[in-house]
Amino acid sequence: MTQLDAAGALPENAARFAYPTSAMIGDYLRAAAGLTPTLFILATVSVGDVATAVLAGFTAIFGAFAIRTGLRHGTSIEMDDAALRASGLQRTVILWADLDRMKLAYYSTRRDRKSGWMQLQLGAGRARLSLDSRLDGFEQLARRAAHAAAERGLELSDATAANLQALGVRVPAR
Repeated sequence: MTQLDAAGALPENAARFAYPTSAMIGDYLRAAAGLTPTLFILATVSVGDVATAVLAGFTAIFGAFAIRTGLRHGTSIEMDDAALRASGLQRTVILWADLDRMKLAYYSTRRDRKSGWMQLQLGAGRARLSLDSRLDGFEQLARRAAHAAAERGLELSDATAANLQALGVRVPAR
C-alpha cells in the first residue's frame, strides 16, 4: 500500500477517487423501488407458492443490487505510478507493470447513443477491477490505464480504442 506522509496525505504522485453519493442515489432508489413493494407484498399478503417464489426471486435480485451498490459506494480507489488499489470490503491491487487486460466499454441508454456510461475493466493475473464512469476521476484513471497498456504492448480492441478516443485519450497506432 502507498505510504502516507506524517500529515496522513498521499504522496504527490498518488491520487484517491471514490463514487460520489450524488452519482449513487439513482441506484439506491432503484434498489428501494424494487425491494419495498416485493417485501411489502410478501409480509402482508397471503399469496400462493408460485407467487411467493417469484416475489422472493425479485427480492433477492433487488437485495443483491442494493448490496452491490453499497459496496461500490464504499470502495475507495487509490492510484499512483506503480499501481491501482481498490479498498473497501474487498481489496484489489493491480500493478501497472503486470497489467494484462484492459477493456473500456460504452453502454448507451438511448438509441441516439447521446446518453450512457462507460465501464473500465482492468486485470493483472488473477486480480481484476471494474470501474464505471460515475467514479470521480474516471477519465484520469482511463488515461493512466491506457498508458500502462501501451507500455505493456497490450492489444486493445477497436471498441476500447474508440472509447478511449471519445474520452480524449490518444491511443498509439497499432
